[in-house]
Amino acid sequence: MNKKQVRTILDTIGAMFPDAHCELNHSNPFELTIAVLLSAQCTDETVNKVTASLFQKYKTPEDYIAVPIEELEQDIRRIGLYRNKAKNIQALCVLLLDKYGGSIPEQHEQLVELPGVGRKTANVVMSNAFGVPAIAVDTHVERVSKRLGMANLKDSVLEVEKKLMKLVPKDEWTLTHHRLIFFGRYHCKAQNPQCGVCPLVEMCREGKKRMKSGSRRKPIQ
Repeated sequence: MNKKQVRTILDTIGAMFPDAHCELNHSNPFELTIAVLLSAQCTDETVNKVTASLFQKYKTPEDYIAVPIEELEQDIRRIGLYRNKAKNIQALCVLLLDKYGGSIPEQHEQLVELPGVGRKTANVVMSNAFGVPAIAVDTHVERVSKRLGMANLKDSVLEVEKKLMKLVPKDEWTLTHHRLIFFGRYHCKAQNPQCGVCPLVEMCREGKKRMKSGSRRKPIQ
């Protein structure tokens, strides 16, 4: 894929979703980290419903470890994998207090050492909380990147991230991350992408096949 093609994709998606942003409600880096941790295999909408009350009850790392694990589990039980996430939240809070004075560290290598925080979560926190350019690859970003040919179908999440970092100007990494998510969440959906009205259909391997076959083939998830 050449620079002109990449520019076309970025500008087109930018025009479609100029106000794309992080949809997880939060007011500080700590809340964002908890919200992203909760969002694994769960929709942002559900996470926001849970954190609306969660963030009223728990303000600091001390608050999360002051309650029995069973109580925290009940507070987040609408979230998928809530037991494991409750365990990770308490372990994360203990580590924050022991090692970082109760604050979220600002270095990527420190973030990924926190319980329940992987590369994607660290990238989201770095870019949204600390203003460091990053591209976090979630299911939407991965799907759209592969459909549009910015990554290969068999690429791992890390490989997709590295390819996007090479293709997209660094000062556009964070915004592109949000716009790719919006494009995938509201337009280029996994099951029913809007290929018939997509301005990028001619650049999309999935879209062209769907249009030719009448959308009968199995989609790229």
